[in-house]
Amino acid sequence: MTKIQENLLLGIWATALIATVGSLYFSEVRGYIPCELCWVQRIFMYPLVIIIGVAYFQKNVRIALTSLIISGIGGMISLYHYGIQKLSFLSDSAPSCGLVPCTSQYINYLGFITIPFLALVAFILIAGMSIVLLKSLKEEK
Repeated sequence: MTKIQENLLLGIWATALIATVGSLYFSEVRGYIPCELCWVQRIFMYPLVIIIGVAYFQKNVRIALTSLIISGIGGMISLYHYGIQKLSFLSDSAPSCGLVPCTSQYINYLGFITIPFLALVAFILIAGMSIVLLKSLKEEK
C-alpha cells in the first residue's frame, strides 16, 4: 500500500467517524430525535467506521469498492431527504416518517445546511476518495 492509498483510506475513515460522532452529538447531546430517513442514513454511515477502520489496519485498499457502494446508496438517501426538506413539490408529497416528520429541520445554517445536507457531504467525500483509491489500484496493475 502506497502512502497516498494509506492517506485516502485514513481520510475515508476519518470522514465516516466525524459524520457518526456528529449524528450522535445531534441526537444524544442536543436531544434531536432522528426521523426515519435519518436512521436509514445512519445505517449506511455507521458501519463504514468499522469496515474502513479494519481495512486500514489490514492495509486492505480493495475495500474502496465496498465503501463506494455503501456511500453511494447512503448519498442517494441523503439527497432525497434533503430534497424533501428544501423543495416544496417533494415536501408536499413526503411520506409520513413516524414521530418526527422527515421534512423537519433541526438546524438550518446559512439557509441551506441541514443535517441531511451534512450527511450528503460526508457521503460525497467518502465516495470521491473511494473512486480515487480505486483508480490508484488500477494504476498499480
